[in-house]
Amino acid sequence: MTVSPLPFRVADVRAETADTVSLTVTPAGPHRLGPFSPGQFAMVYAFGVGDIPVSVSRIQGRDLVHTVRAVGAVSGALCGMRPGQQIGLRGPFGTGWGLAHAAGRDVLVVAGGIGLAPLRPLILDVLDAPASYGRLSLLIGTRGPDELLYADQVRAWAADERALRCAVTVDRPTASWTGDVGVVTSLLGRAEFDPERTTAFVCGPEVMIRATARDLLHQGVPAPHIKVSLERNMRCATGHCGHCQLGGVLLCRDGPVVDWSVAEPLLHVREL
Repeated sequence: MTVSPLPFRVADVRAETADTVSLTVTPAGPHRLGPFSPGQFAMVYAFGVGDIPVSVSRIQGRDLVHTVRAVGAVSGALCGMRPGQQIGLRGPFGTGWGLAHAAGRDVLVVAGGIGLAPLRPLILDVLDAPASYGRLSLLIGTRGPDELLYADQVRAWAADERALRCAVTVDRPTASWTGDVGVVTSLLGRAEFDPERTTAFVCGPEVMIRATARDLLHQGVPAPHIKVSLERNMRCATGHCGHCQLGGVLLCRDGPVVDWSVAEPLLHVREL
């Protein structure tokens, strides 16, 4: 883990949606960060503006991909980057998804909106080692068809039923949308998994995480095998600002990925 930001050059910028881009960045020198694990994040600097925590959405050797939605000054500056410009990175920070604990088990991935970004490295790792896992199911929920991340890749996954089961639902369909409409939990009946032998990985808005965990528990997936990311609570990455504190847990230090047996009481206390 690096304490000071290291310079990285923007090698590629891909527009994912109207307000979201994927930045492929490569070290601007002999240094390197890492190694990153799926689920971990970096502090990403727009020089002269500030920094924000952003999960890695793909790991390509020394290169990293960060998917950023423009919702503030720093994220807006990052989304405006062009190839050849420099940003700063430090990390890796946080806990990963712990995919090794899913070895030999069915893998269920449930993503809501931009929550697909930190899950993508995990999906790619499972697809690269199919003999190490059971069945892979991917359920994606998004507000509208135009807000689906990695649309080409998701279409390819949906077409490859030998490798995985992939289904997408939207909240607000367009006139041309012919797929599912509704919340992502409505897709659970499409997934193929043995609840007692399944590890689920969930990321998205908090209300979606709660609903998904509730339904998975009802179907018999053990709480320790429901892994959730509470990365929306992150800020400084060092646990000093207190923004990420839930009960006695500092997510910068102890998360953002935790299992539901840890997350549920923390979120319940915050509700009271």
